[in-house]
Amino acid sequence: MFKDLVALTKPRIIRLNLIAAFGGFWVASKWDIDVWLLIWMLLGSALTMASACVFNNYLDRDFDTKMARTQNRALPQGRMKPSFVLGYAVVLGVIGSAILFILVNPLTGWLGLLGMFVYVVIYTMWLKRNSTWSTSVGGISGAMPPVIGYCAVTNTVDEGAWILFALLFLWQPPHFWSLAIRRREEYRAAGFPLLPVVKGVTRTKWQMLPYIALLLPASILMNTYGYVGKYFLILSLALGVVWLVHALTGLRAKDDEKWAKADFFLSINYLMVMFLVMILNTNGV
Repeated sequence: MFKDLVALTKPRIIRLNLIAAFGGFWVASKWDIDVWLLIWMLLGSALTMASACVFNNYLDRDFDTKMARTQNRALPQGRMKPSFVLGYAVVLGVIGSAILFILVNPLTGWLGLLGMFVYVVIYTMWLKRNSTWSTSVGGISGAMPPVIGYCAVTNTVDEGAWILFALLFLWQPPHFWSLAIRRREEYRAAGFPLLPVVKGVTRTKWQMLPYIALLLPASILMNTYGYVGKYFLILSLALGVVWLVHALTGLRAKDDEKWAKADFFLSINYLMVMFLVMILNTNGV
């Protein structure tokens, strides 16, 4: 029971997004940390993200039975009742939003609600079932964590918040499409009109390129506006170029699944290393 409750929240997604939220908080704080504010921001963010993921599991329960990757989840297997899971999602969302609104600031609460709305309503209920644009538009919700972390400190949406938003928004489509290329037949069988399913693998690879390329100027802007120092600039550009070159090699790759698997792990490492260096190099050196 407990294991299923945790799995419904998609802890891997939460963990990755909390790193981004922590990075946004640290960039805004510049090592002058309000520990309790940080704790409440992380807890509120984790619970609102968990709520959105549980809603996603609830709404996708019928589709999950059609995919090998998801058919062993609690709802497809009948280990939990849909009504219980729906209530679980609501409780997590109410508690998480209350923490952000009351113990952090109202701006972070509204940003959390915006992220939940885009993920649950716009992405899960609408675009995921009807359009290849689901991944790109759904990236809005995934880009909220670092903005929430940043705005927990600044209580305003300024250029720093927008740059952090851009970094996560641009990262998500190529990251997810590399997974979708590997799982495209499962998504096809489940009826999800993802880009590799509808437009094909080659078109997907081409569409990944501008997102990865735009990460480079976004990284430069982080340094230009003085949020991070030269070490972040150098490493983020180096990693971005490596990822871009690897994406370009995919255009001639003979084994799409092997290439996509490598690209997926490269994208995860890119994000984790980038935010780690961002945290360590916020002193502008």
